[in-house]
Amino acid sequence: MITADDLESAVADLVQALRPAVDANWNAPAGSIEWTCRATAEHLGQAHLHWASQLAVGARTQYVRWSARAQELAPPAGVLDFVEAAGSILALVVRASAPDVRAFHPWGIGDPEGFTGMACVEVLVHGHDLTTGLRCSLTPPPDLCERVLTRMFPHEPRPSADPWLNLRWLTGRTAIPDTPPPASWKWRPTPLAETWDPNPTPAPMPFTPLRPS
Repeated sequence: MITADDLESAVADLVQALRPAVDANWNAPAGSIEWTCRATAEHLGQAHLHWASQLAVGARTQYVRWSARAQELAPPAGVLDFVEAAGSILALVVRASAPDVRAFHPWGIGDPEGFTGMACVEVLVHGHDLTTGLRCSLTPPPDLCERVLTRMFPHEPRPSADPWLNLRWLTGRTAIPDTPPPASWKWRPTPLAETWDPNPTPAPMPFTPLRPS
């Protein structure tokens, strides 16, 4: 099981790892992805706040229509505050949500644990991106990585005995010799005991585009 405590601990570990790097260049690329470190950190906060909104109102068809972001001129330390606060808000909403609450995500209708698991994946994987780009170090607990893989990626292979390596390999962050990663990957927000269609047709959009009348 993945809990709100897991999310808070993962966020706290990442923030602790990044605080010494607040004077570094946050416009540098975040590891191997196209975003800058600042954009990646802001994305973490945005995702957590949007998912908190989804659970808070039980939104079943699309994302709640609002946009979360750090202040434009906030320094890196302020962006980290945004990340920390957003993780805490999502953890609070998860604790307050009944187990039967369900909410929309484009990759499946999720329960509170599913949204918590998605948030942990984001913290771990983008935490790797950030600490790589800012030359820090992040080594998450193997037990958390194992539970994240079990809950969020039961449909994916595990070529290594190291769950942190498997998670980075699965999401395209590292290589395992003689083991090509999946061409694409998708986590499972939907509870394991419920039916999940990983490739619905047509694919749902986070927002239905709005056009002026």
